[in-house]
Amino acid sequence: MISLILNITKLFILQNETSSIFTLIGNRIEEGGMFFMMPIVIMLLLVLFIIVKNTLVIIQRGVSSEKYINLINSIGLLTLVWGLLGQLIGIVGMFDKVQIIDEISTHVFASGLKVSALPAVFGFSVFIISRIATIIFTWIDKEIE
Repeated sequence: MISLILNITKLFILQNETSSIFTLIGNRIEEGGMFFMMPIVIMLLLVLFIIVKNTLVIIQRGVSSEKYINLINSIGLLTLVWGLLGQLIGIVGMFDKVQIIDEISTHVFASGLKVSALPAVFGFSVFIISRIATIIFTWIDKEIE
């Protein structure tokens, strides 16, 4: 059992070849642009905090708080829209630069598209986490009744 935990730790945290998964995620966050990515990270942490808080409410009262479920849904949707806004602004900025340069290589074009897609990917991820939490909390409430 201990060897399994050590192997999982090596796989995710202490990778010898390049870097850990946390470093890769951090690099993607930085690459996506801090103006759009930092609010997404903050909203992810906020969603996780509210999930934990609602779990404690379920343990204490036996039923989840409707206001926490609505807050999780609202923050998840806001994060999704914020990520899509970041993608659209990134694409417009990329096309402006392509228009100025006139001729551009496919490598530069593809890297610009990748960078513009990162806020949307992270926004979708937070949205999915919030929806899964909402589904679980709703299911728990139905099972308790």
